[in-house]
Amino acid sequence: MNEWNIQSRAHACEACTQPFADQQPYRTVLFDEGKELRRSDICEPCAKKTGDVRERTGFISHWNGVYEAPPAQPVEAIQKETAETVLRKVIEQNDPRYAPAAYILAVMLERKRILKIKEQIKRDGQRIFIYEQPKTGDIFTIADPGLHLNQLEQVQHDVAQLLEHGLNPPAAAAVEISEPAAKPAAVEANPTVETTTEKTAAI
Repeated sequence: MNEWNIQSRAHACEACTQPFADQQPYRTVLFDEGKELRRSDICEPCAKKTGDVRERTGFISHWNGVYEAPPAQPVEAIQKETAETVLRKVIEQNDPRYAPAAYILAVMLERKRILKIKEQIKRDGQRIFIYEQPKTGDIFTIADPGLHLNQLEQVQHDVAQLLEHGLNPPAAAAVEISEPAAKPAAVEANPTVETTTEKTAAI
């Protein structure tokens, strides 16, 4: 399983199938279904009927949100690459080479308060961060690649190149994403970072 992906907010309640109205409160529940993490968006009335979701198999976390209806017509404008658009494109590539860059981009967006961390879990010994984009309700699942200090400079360089040139740069400015350097045998796995402050300060 690739431990980084995006799950978009639903436009209707999963339980009763009624479309969400603009500014309607809803609840997001996150489940671990073995091969993947799955989100479930339900309206408040259905949330009350379902009882304590924490007792359901695979429950990880839940939180409340407010649905924002998408604009009737998208705004036609020339948009430059931003950290968020690059992160979305990197995740769409589904290429393990981009895992360190995805992690750094997510931390950058967290520090800018564009993404909010909702949960931190461990799967198969690897830390997974669950971020939410409050405006869209999208959930970003980002795995901690276990970077070491001797790898950060190269990964930050890769991120800078992605932000400047995107994933499809002109031939003269081709971006080479490096594979993370092999961890020395004497170096233990990256220690668990318990708080957001410590995680971002390390970068």
